[in-house]
Amino acid sequence: MTVSDLLNRLIMAVLTLMGVAVIVFCLLRIVPGDPVAMMISPSATPADIAALRAHYGLDLGLAQQFAIWFGDVLKGDFGTSISQRRDVLELIGGRLPATLELAFAALVFGVLTGGMIAVLGALARGTKLDPALDFINGLFLAVPDFVWALALVLLLGVFWPVFPLSGRIDPGLTTDFHTDFYLIESLVTFKFPAFADILAHMVMPMLALGLPLAAIVVRTLKEALAEAMVQDYVLLARLKGMSPLRLVLQEALRNAVGPTLTLTGVQFTFMIGGTVIVERIFSYPGLGNMAIDAVINRDLPLIQGIVLTFGAIFILVNILVDLIAAWLNPRSAAHG
Repeated sequence: MTVSDLLNRLIMAVLTLMGVAVIVFCLLRIVPGDPVAMMISPSATPADIAALRAHYGLDLGLAQQFAIWFGDVLKGDFGTSISQRRDVLELIGGRLPATLELAFAALVFGVLTGGMIAVLGALARGTKLDPALDFINGLFLAVPDFVWALALVLLLGVFWPVFPLSGRIDPGLTTDFHTDFYLIESLVTFKFPAFADILAHMVMPMLALGLPLAAIVVRTLKEALAEAMVQDYVLLARLKGMSPLRLVLQEALRNAVGPTLTLTGVQFTFMIGGTVIVERIFSYPGLGNMAIDAVINRDLPLIQGIVLTFGAIFILVNILVDLIAAWLNPRSAAHG
């Protein structure tokens, strides 16, 4: 990817975020419901309601509301949450690290698990194990993340309670954190009891998000390895006496990983969006859980800030995947 390509992607990213901002702003004001109605008391007078609407700028026209809001966003001011009466960026900054840690843990689990099974499938190609792996993987592909979450709650939280059902850390742990990245901070500061507890709380939501991703990695990488294994350079290495495992890992894998990487990047962005339901099921205090509360409370500034945050993550991840793909296969990127 050349510098001009990167600049074009960044320009498109800015335009895309602007489009997302326009769409979400308009949709939130079209759907039924008045956020002020969620805040007023039964004894509020019409004057009180009018003053509250004026305070949040809801008495202005749609175009004027958007101009004021978007101008503030460009200055780094996403407004004040209607339901929590706190700065929107402060709320997002406090919850985003939990979601990112969960999503990256699920990504690592999904890629490593899916990669190992795909390699096993490539080695077992033509044997009785091959169709069995395809059948099992097909079942995993058919089950969405929220169904995994509910199943894990019943299996590992109720019938065989080995992991915590909710939360991010045991309230009894009095560890003081300097950042909101609890998992990373507890590891680098050698607070291993806190690290183990945080990881235990993360296991079930991580599995719920990571298992569908692992199934996608298996299908994509297994097909790519099958195509790579019949290429001339692999056949030549086979004639030289290279073992099947070395053929897959040393020769085929490096050329098969490109399509898998691209699809994994796309799926990762979808997985971050999937944290909304999974975090709710496990009462995990991340950005997705807060998004549901914001929708229930008709908290327009908070919803807008969360949607823009998810949009920015989606765009940045896709740009990063393109850069990694270009680094791994520069000739293909130059040709593209």
